[in-house]
Amino acid sequence: MNIRKNDTVLVIAGKDRGKKGKVRFAYPEEEKVLVEGINFIKRHTRAVRQARQAGIIEREAPIHVSNVMLLCSRCNHPTRVGFHSLEDGRRVRICRSCGEVID
Repeated sequence: MNIRKNDTVLVIAGKDRGKKGKVRFAYPEEEKVLVEGINFIKRHTRAVRQARQAGIIEREAPIHVSNVMLLCSRCNHPTRVGFHSLEDGRRVRICRSCGEVID
């Protein structure tokens, strides 16, 4: 999965298309990411003693990684992610538009 925690992404599909946000959590095994301020759902909850308030709670839900694109910090455009090996042997992510190292 090319998108990681703390990346800034642009939503390219769905009800929140065009919005930008920061990735809070990444779930690589499910290929989903949780972006702050994106994909709010309403959860109907029942009161469990005094621990939790009953009612309708809005919270963020994970969105599939194919519905977001990484925003390059240098060119500020949504971009595909490439990989490049440095001289010291590390693999880093690069912006396909401008060639800037993302990591």
